[in-house]
Formats: sequence, C-alpha cells, structure tokens
Amino acid sequence: MSDPKETWFDQNLLFTIAERHVRGRMVRLGPALNRIIAAHNYPPVAEKLLAEALVLTVLLGSTLKDEQGQLTLQAQTGGGPVELLVCDYRGGELRGYLKFDAERLVEVGPDPTLFALFGEGFLAITFDQTATSERYQGIVPLEGTSIGDAAEHYFEQSEQIPSLIRLSARHDAEAGCVAGGMLLQHLPEGEVGRDRLHVRHDHPEWEHARTIATTLRDDELTDPATSLETLAWRLFHEDEVRAEPGVMLSRGCRCSVDYFAGVLSKFPESERREMADDAGLVQVDCAFCSRIFPIPLAEIAAHG
Repeated sequence: MSDPKETWFDQNLLFTIAERHVRGRMVRLGPALNRIIAAHNYPPVAEKLLAEALVLTVLLGSTLKDEQGQLTLQAQTGGGPVELLVCDYRGGELRGYLKFDAERLVEVGPDPTLFALFGEGFLAITFDQTATSERYQGIVPLEGTSIGDAAEHYFEQSEQIPSLIRLSARHDAEAGCVAGGMLLQHLPEGEVGRDRLHVRHDHPEWEHARTIATTLRDDELTDPATSLETLAWRLFHEDEVRAEPGVMLSRGCRCSVDYFAGVLSKFPESERREMADDAGLVQVDCAFCSRIFPIPLAEIAAHG
C-alpha cells in the first residue's frame, strides 16, 4: 500500500505480462515538468499539449535499450496555430519547447483537435542509438484527437506493433501542472510456428490486455498519491505482472556556453565574425530554457 502522505512524481515504471506477450510503460510528471514549462508563459491549451507530449516522449524513450540513446519527438504544423513542438529524452533527462501563434491559439478553444492545433501537420519520432550510431525515424500525419493517437499510428505503420497510448494532463492549484501516461504494446514474440503477433491486431491476448487498459482513468494517471506500481497491479492483478522502476526523471536542458562554443567552432571564422556583435559576442538564444547565452569569439576559437 502507498503512504497517503507520499507523492509519486517524476517517475516511470516498466512492466511486462509475459504470458500475454505484453509490455507496458507508465509515467507521471510533476516538478520536472513544471521546471520545463516555467521558462515560458504558456496558455492552458499550450501547456496541456506540451505536458502530454513530454509524457509521450518519456514513454517512447524508455523503450530504448541504449541508456545513452536519445528519443526525439517533433510535431510540425501544416498551417495551424502551433508552429513547432520539440521534445527529447536521454537517460532520464527531459526537455521540450512549443512555438505557437498566441492570437490564433485563442481561437481554437479550450479543447481543440490535433487538426485545429496543427492543420495538416506531421509527427516525426527519431530513435538515436548512441552505442551503435544507428538512427531510426518514422513520420506519420498528425491525426486523431490527441498526440497519443498520432503515436499509435506510428507504431501501427512503422513498427507494426499493436499499441495503446493514454495521456492526461491537468493543472493543480498546489502541484502546478501534473501529467501522466501509459504505453501498452503487444510484442512480436512467440513460439515457433504460432502467428506473428505484430500483424494480429485482433489477437485475443492483445484484446484482453487492451480492454483492461482502457479502464484506466485520467485522474488515476495524474493522482500523485497512488504509485505507478499500484496502478499496474490494479489493472492486471489477474495476470502475472512483473514491474521494475525506471530511472528518475528530471529537466535536462543541455545548453551551456561550452556546448554552444563547440557548435559554433564548426563554422568558418568569417561567419563567426559576422554573427558577433560589437563586443565580440555571439548571442545564442536557447528556445528550450528561454535564455540567451553570450559566447565570446575567443572562447569559440579555443574549441577549434
């Protein structure tokens, strides 16, 4: 049983139901999420969208076998008020940014569809495996009622893995923005000679797990008084659930003077001089943390 005084934030849970060839991920974000959005004055609609996208980023990133690998999620507009959404996850570190037209965003109302937000936009999901230097990317249209729907389409089209994604975000008077989510998948594993599970979206094993998972309520996903392990057990207590905690989650903007100096050092010296102001500083604006970094030309040259 969970301690009612204890809160369960910035955690993720990995679980499997071996007899049904199902794996799952659960995430709940709180303080780390608020540190990410605090750098920007997001209106409620934008805050909810970014919060759900960050949860989705952790859910997908936690499937990486390479602990130093990176998952990048990018949604780009096709004429909607949201111009760009970028999130990435690496080793428990999370960051995200949303660029939008404030006036047009007001016009879509408090509960807009993906089309109202992005128009004919697309979702790109990129897996970078550091250990093997391999990169995999899938691009799908932004279709459905939430960004989770678009991600389900990605797994269906690019990976051919039956998947269920649940995302929820709300603003709490005390805790600020709170968000949670679950990813459930039927893996293409089985005994020799049996059906390939990844092409059987109506497989009874998957239908059983999916039906149970849909009973999970949004308020349960964002309830900080209930641990993720408790939620997994509540859902699948009739099956043998094996759960293990994932890494703790934190805001992970990797911008620094040293990092930007290294990036700028790759530009020709003539271009660096053109970028600099009268004081010999290149002003770099980090969209993720909403900070401007003045980089001296001398420091850039030292990285060359």
